[in-house]
Amino acid sequence: MLGQPMPSESNATDRTIEAVWRIDSAKLVATLSRQVGDVGLAEDMAQDALVVALEQWPEQGIPDSPTAWLLTTARNRGIDRIRRDRTLREKYGEIAVELGRAEPEPGPERAVFDEDRIGDDVLTLLFTACHPALTVDSQVALTLKAVGGLSTPEIARAFLVSDATIAQRVVRAKRTLSESGVGFAPPGDDELSERLRAVLGVIYLIFNEGYAATSGESWMRTDLSAEALRLGRVLVGLAPEEPEAHGLVALMEIQASRFPARTDGEGRVVLLMDQDRARWDRLLIRLGLERLELAEALGPAGPYLLQARIAACHARAARPEDTDWHEIVAGYDALLELGPNPVTELNRAVAVGMAGDPAAALATVDDLGSDRRMSGYHLLPSVRGELLAKLGRFDEAAGEFERAAEMTGNDRERQVLEAKAAEMKEISS
Repeated sequence: MLGQPMPSESNATDRTIEAVWRIDSAKLVATLSRQVGDVGLAEDMAQDALVVALEQWPEQGIPDSPTAWLLTTARNRGIDRIRRDRTLREKYGEIAVELGRAEPEPGPERAVFDEDRIGDDVLTLLFTACHPALTVDSQVALTLKAVGGLSTPEIARAFLVSDATIAQRVVRAKRTLSESGVGFAPPGDDELSERLRAVLGVIYLIFNEGYAATSGESWMRTDLSAEALRLGRVLVGLAPEEPEAHGLVALMEIQASRFPARTDGEGRVVLLMDQDRARWDRLLIRLGLERLELAEALGPAGPYLLQARIAACHARAARPEDTDWHEIVAGYDALLELGPNPVTELNRAVAVGMAGDPAAALATVDDLGSDRRMSGYHLLPSVRGELLAKLGRFDEAAGEFERAAEMTGNDRERQVLEAKAAEMKEISS
């Protein structure tokens, strides 16, 4: 019998549990979801197993096969839960019997995953977590919880909301899936494309919230972007023939390469054209460019692949003045051919201004001002301020930067905008 572990041993055990959970929780939840046909129940079973591991492993030691131990424990706890709860017993009675039959003998160390099915199971879990029956907030929360293996407090910290808010979103997502009769099954051929777009959209939303936080004191939340990149890499591993999946990962890799240069030594924001490009992560750039090339070879260009092309234009420029802004304008033109989008039009206007025609760019931005979808979007007055400054209209530019500063929810970004407004006022005085 093992004695009480020393503090260092306990910490090492906790780190092992965290590592096993982060790496294999998606497999665990996916396998259980296939067996019980319900993502919500499967996620609860997996969480129960994690709690047991946190209680037992520090005292009893880490099992030889930690993930298999979690799977068997989750099955056993699931059976207990179903037998204990009358409603669940009526709904999942047959499943409980099947789970009991699935338990290996003689002990947890013998439990194994069906490796021939695990990839399909995890991909199905991703599709289910991003089901159109759920709100975007619920899709994000459930994806990070069930597929990413993040805890409720981790997700709450990332999005600067309370633990209770995230818990409610996860509970609501599970209830919606159950009440809507959404089982654990891959989408049919007729809905595959739309469902894949939803998965890609959720992953990119998570990445962007980490890349440029919409609120709070931090300019970036790199852990959140790293999790999105990990999910993207999981997705391309499961769907290796999907060009848009590779395009998204290429885009995130290239964008993530800039993280080291996006703040200075004091934590202040450094904008793209002012960044020390020697600090960009060359390995991530190389990986992103190689993946972009792979995506191009796989099929027609979709929105993520096109955005990756644009990001690649910046990555290939050794100096800001080497940037091929005309190629970037062409990239935005190609994006707009896929469908009108005011944010894309605003980004195109920035590129047009940088390519040497700020007057034409300003006309586009002024037209976008009447689009209700851009109401409250702080980057609209920010871009307008930049273009006015290029045209020598510094007093007007100051007013636009002040308006943008009032609209942003991010403290670091507000400081940058206020500094720009002050600079414009000084020039115009």
